[in-house]
This record gives sequence, C-alpha cells and structure tokens, in this order.
Amino acid sequence: MSGLGLSLIGAGRGEPGGPTFTGWNPAEGVALEPRYHAARPEEVERACSLAAAAAPSFAALSSRQRAVFLEHIAEALLAAEADFLAVTPKETGLPVARIQGELGRAAGQFRQFAKLLEEGSWVDARIDRAMPDRKPLPRADLRSMLRAVGPVAVFGASNFPLAFSVAGGDTASALAAGCPVVAKAHPAHPATSERAALAIRAAVAACGLHEGVFSLLFDAGTEVGASLVRHPAIRAVGFTGSRGGGQALMALAAARPVPIPVFAEMGSINPIFILPSALASRPQAMADALAASILQGAGQFCTSPGLLVAVEGPGYEAFRERLVEKLGAAPAAPMLTRTIAERFREGVGRLAARSDTRTCVKGESQAARGAAALFEAEATHVLAEHALTEEVFGSCAVVTRARDVAELLRVASQLEGQLTATVMMDAADESLAADLLPTLTDRVGRVLMNGVPTGVEVCPAMVHGGPFPASSDGRFTAVGTGAIRRFVRPVCFQDVPDSLLPPELRAENPLSLWRTVDGVLKRE
Repeated sequence: MSGLGLSLIGAGRGEPGGPTFTGWNPAEGVALEPRYHAARPEEVERACSLAAAAAPSFAALSSRQRAVFLEHIAEALLAAEADFLAVTPKETGLPVARIQGELGRAAGQFRQFAKLLEEGSWVDARIDRAMPDRKPLPRADLRSMLRAVGPVAVFGASNFPLAFSVAGGDTASALAAGCPVVAKAHPAHPATSERAALAIRAAVAACGLHEGVFSLLFDAGTEVGASLVRHPAIRAVGFTGSRGGGQALMALAAARPVPIPVFAEMGSINPIFILPSALASRPQAMADALAASILQGAGQFCTSPGLLVAVEGPGYEAFRERLVEKLGAAPAAPMLTRTIAERFREGVGRLAARSDTRTCVKGESQAARGAAALFEAEATHVLAEHALTEEVFGSCAVVTRARDVAELLRVASQLEGQLTATVMMDAADESLAADLLPTLTDRVGRVLMNGVPTGVEVCPAMVHGGPFPASSDGRFTAVGTGAIRRFVRPVCFQDVPDSLLPPELRAENPLSLWRTVDGVLKRE
C-alpha cells in the first residue's frame, strides 16, 4: 500500500490542500498515520466529469464483458487480504476473523453479480411485435429493457468497512448495472477504503476500461459528500448509515434542479415477537440466542435486535432474567468510532432517565467502548411513546411486557418501517403467528421465524431494506442481486430496425436470453 492519503481520481491522484484527518484505533485510543486529505472542489469536479465521460462506453459493454470486470475486482480484493488484515483491525477494532469474513463477502458479492450478468436475463427484455393488421388501429413494434442510469455516488458505511463500503454491495450493484461509481470513503477507515479502491482501479486498468469508471474521494466532514450529491453528473446515490445522514442526502438530492434518487439504508430496531407457547417452553434458550445477537459486533449492525416483545405469563420472568444475566456479564466492547460510542452513551442515558422504563442492565461505557444495556417497559408505554422505539445503535434493547396477545398485536401494528422482524414460536403459536404475519410483512423487508436477524445472507432471494425509515425506498434491496434494480431504468424502442437494437432485443435472440415475447416468457 502507498498510504499517500490522497483521493484516487480515475487513474490519477488528488493533491494536498484540503482539510486533513487521520484514522483512529478504537481499541487503543490512538490516531493512525498517515494524514488523509479531503478532496478539493476541483477534484470532486474531475471525478464526476470522468464518470460522466466513462458512462456511455461502460453502459454499452455487454453484460458478459462487465462480468469479467467484476471477477477481476473479486480476485484483486482477495489478493489484497494481507494488506486488509494489516490495517482494517487497527482502524475498526474488529477481529481478524470478522475482517476475513467481510472480505470473502465483498468478493462474493462481485462474483454473484458476475453470474447474474453472465446469464443476462436481468435486463428484463420485453418484446411486443408489430401487429400491422390489428383493428381498429395497428400496433407498432415495441421492445424494452433495463439500462444503466449513469454515474452513482456511493457512501461508505462505518460499520462494515468492506462489505458495505468502497468495495461493498452498492458499488458492486452499480458497476454490474453499467454505472460508473464515485465513492466517498468513510473517515473511520480510510486506509481500508484506499486499499479497496486500489483493487477496483487495478481491475479497471486490467480490463482496459475508461479511467472514469471508478474514483474514490476522501472527506474530513460532510462537504465533499454534499458536493458529490449536488453534482449534475451524478444520477443516483447509495448510502448506508444513520437516519439523519440519509435524510440529509435525500434533501440535497431532492433540491437539485434535476432531482435524483437516494437509496439509503438507515437502520432499524428489528423487533422480536416472542409468542406465548415458545416463551413458556424455552425462555432461557431464546434469551441466550437473542443476547448473543444483541452483543454481536457490540450491537453495531443495522439488524441488531432493539425491541423484544412478549406477553406476561409463563416463561416471561425466566426470559428477562436470563437476558439480564447474559448482557450484564458482557464486558464493554470497542465501538467503531468515538462519535458512535458517544451517541450510544447518550441513547442509553436517555432511556435510563425515563420514568416509564426500568433499567435492567447498564454497564459502564467509557471512551470508545460501549457496555450492553437492557431496559423493560410496559407495552402501553411503548404504544404511547415513540422514543421507546427509536434505534440506539449498539448493544441496547428494550424488553416490552404486553398484558395479552391483543396488546402484542397492537405493538406490531404501530411499528414504523423496519429492516427485519422476528417471530419466536412453537407449533401451538401458529394461529397467532398467522394473525401477526400480515402486519409484519406490511412493515418490514424480511420476516424471520425462530432465528436472529443479525447475519444477512448474500444471495438472490435476500431483501435488505424495508419501508421508510428503514430505507428511503422500500421497493428495493441493498443486498443480493436484486440490488442492481436500484441503478437501472427501463427504455423502450419503438419500430427501431433490428440492426440498431441492443443484442438483448434483437429478433434472433443472439444472447439466448429468457425474454417476455408477446406476453409469454420464452427463450427463443
């Protein structure tokens, strides 16, 4: 690694001159070298202009050509494992095993999109052939498919330095769609971001692509990101982070002369509904599983459980006390940044100060370390006070005591949009689960049964998104191959000569795709 601390703009580098910052070792509480220079306005302009220049030729590549490019990125990322293991644990406080897992996931995402592109039917080709003799009016020849929207701005996430950042799912899906990417590194892990960007840039060069297909900008605050979203060359934004950050970007994008979509994943409290029979039969086992999920990664997952809802009765006291035992015994863990740790302490403090909550666990959080917290509240208070269902990013949860099944169902009905909801049930709970499911599917992107929401499998069927405010647009997912649909739009060709059509829409179907022809899905 070069460790120059300068933005990567196309095939070149930025220059010193902007505000500077360093990475931070949260486990040891020390700054890390080198100093990084925020991109200057002219560097933002160059990155976006290069992306605009690259967009036509990159979008015109065949899906199979882009698949080769994505495979090159995956190989380059895996080849850099030693570099990532040298810098990423220092910048994040995350263990080596976690970094290795994330690296595999990041590379795997690129390879999954490569497979999608190789098969090719993702373009959703639709053909309605001409009907010149139709009465009373003839029908023109109409053919449509999905095409790239253009350059995409990707914002790196704090909590996943590889899988949701510079080389994460937003970048993978945008590049797969044929959209150049201008990425903004998260200041919490600049060295990791730089090394990931070098891997992508190496793949750009190896495949002989326009240098503007990818750039990386450093930012000491929010100015570079704001300029990026405002730039007229940018056609869409991918973001993973807080609700406040996502909504700020949405406001910027909406205020442009030509508004653009912001696909923001903004977190969730991921409610857990524990049904009566399950609660009575296995309270301690469920508490053990949920405590492990709450503690995983110091709770710094967007799918960490934050609200546990159960009906008072057999098993309730045993469940709560086991949670208290497990969470109370957990030591304070390093959090990703000092800002995240400070916000976690503030959120825990607000809950502890409330008169309608009972503090069950509240460890001592210091500096950049967060200690688990657990509170108990009556369902009537949760229904009345929105503050009790606000996300506290970290190992913090509220156990909600419902007086009866009807009250549990009312809690579910008043939830705002969530990434996930989990139902803990036994066979005797099936009727109640059937009553609960329609409410949950209306409010979440993923419903789980007898599992924990932490751990998002990267596969075609995964949905990582949900109604607002879990994400800015609940129609899309940020994980899995369906994420490509965020960065494409349909284009229709009417009476265009066959020789001028994209190969996906030509009469002889040269790519052998599954296409909808005159309303019938076929491969001919």
